[in-house]
Amino acid sequence: MVEVKKYHLPPTRLIPNSPHPLLHYKGLLYEPSQRRPEDIHDTLEGNGWKTQWIFRYGPTQASHYHSRIHEAMVVLTGTATIRFGVADTDPDLDKNTWGNAREEGGVDIAAAPGDVFVIPAGVAHKTYDANPSAEFSLLTPGEGRGIPGPTVREALASVQLLGFTMMGAYPKDCGSWDFAVGGDSAGNFEASWNVPKPEKDPFLLDAPEGIVGQWR
Repeated sequence: MVEVKKYHLPPTRLIPNSPHPLLHYKGLLYEPSQRRPEDIHDTLEGNGWKTQWIFRYGPTQASHYHSRIHEAMVVLTGTATIRFGVADTDPDLDKNTWGNAREEGGVDIAAAPGDVFVIPAGVAHKTYDANPSAEFSLLTPGEGRGIPGPTVREALASVQLLGFTMMGAYPKDCGSWDFAVGGDSAGNFEASWNVPKPEKDPFLLDAPEGIVGQWR
């Protein structure tokens, strides 16, 4: 039985967030054999989601959100904390990660191998305290907007997974990718709230525990 944690994140002054809950499938892919990127890609592809990247995360990053598309993130290796729901209020990464230079509210979630996060359009997220420590790097070919060429599965199978790594995917034909940091959608939060719901959950298909049952 999958363990599903739901987080309802209200809008802030700078972040739309979403009427849909953030979903955390804790330990969904608990066996190492389940976390092979090429096999995850096959599952996502069959469920109508497109693999776009594998990143290795550094100590921290800017809080950001995608205003026009939903996102699924799969933890492959390592551990980290992911902060959801609030914007940074100062560009200094030390201040906005470990200090008080961020909006009030949100939630910090411990991320571990096998965890899956399904993030509604508009929900801010920021990964920090990645362990093992490493430099931030895109590990897949291309520019992080999809994996070019006819041999996506081969490219994924050849990725060396070191540090805290996650794999990202987005619904096919259901929105477009953008990168917003807070305040970008001022006065038009509804655009994020109205992004169409995918037909299938990236992993749970049409099970009521996934987006089909939880995003109404």
